Amino acid sequence: MADVKRAIALGFFDGVHIGHGALLNKTRQRAEEIGGLPSVLSFDVHPDNLVFNTEVPLINSAISREEIIRRCYGICNVVFIHFNRHVMCMPWQEFADSIIAELNIGWMVVGHDFCFGYKGQGTAERLKEYCENRGIGCDIIKPVMLDGRIVSSTYIRRLIANGDMEEAARYLGHPHTLSDTVHSGYHLGTQMGTPTINMHFPEGVIIPRHGVYAAKVYLEDGSSHIAVTNVGVRPTVSDDNTVNVESHLLNYSGNLYGRQARVEFYGFIRPEKKFSDYEELSRQIKQDADSARAYFESRE
Repeated sequence: MADVKRAIALGFFDGVHIGHGALLNKTRQRAEEIGGLPSVLSFDVHPDNLVFNTEVPLINSAISREEIIRRCYGICNVVFIHFNRHVMCMPWQEFADSIIAELNIGWMVVGHDFCFGYKGQGTAERLKEYCENRGIGCDIIKPVMLDGRIVSSTYIRRLIANGDMEEAARYLGHPHTLSDTVHSGYHLGTQMGTPTINMHFPEGVIIPRHGVYAAKVYLEDGSSHIAVTNVGVRPTVSDDNTVNVESHLLNYSGNLYGRQARVEFYGFIRPEKKFSDYEELSRQIKQDADSARAYFESRE
């Protein structure tokens, strides 16, 4: 691998939206042209957490970003650097020198607003000039617009927080997803005849609007299943206020505990509410299942 040149996209890529997609597609093109390996270089934590001392709620965990980049754009070589004070204070030329030497970079692709190094002094334009002086290719990708708006992770976070998954999917270029190991829950769904799988959003990842969504669940065997997914604190069955993601897979039976699953959120069905008893909750879940079926039938 060390002697293979890399064409590499640099950025954080939260959400891996269609703006990021422009970088990733260009990276694959350049890799083909130079006979190199299409790659991505990102950070494990958002730089703003340290630079501005503000916690940025992320669209995806690092593991999910890597999975989306691989699944949607066919780039399997994703390298993460741990963003710490040493990296934050490093002069931009030193940072560029180190990654070029370590990753054998032959081409770089960055967004128009990309900056790195001490106080963000390494701008996209400076990087391009730096690369040209060293015989390395460099593309600066212009902002991608949709409906007259620059596609940005910030705007997509707002859409997800509001539960507007259809609009978020237009900007992402794919449905908003959660990948996690299936956890053991209260088993109440099984008792009510509507078995569910339980998952959690990783720490630091944005929680969508609490409520019920028309969703699809993808399993390790590659199969997909229409589901109703509840995001919230399950007020009918619990009072501990822990946010849980509970999906009832339609037309599926089997034990998925300990397995990996991916939930794709498509449409908001209703807000979360507290029911008077389990019987009322069970009836509502069956109504939600009908709503989810109708949602996907209308899309077909």
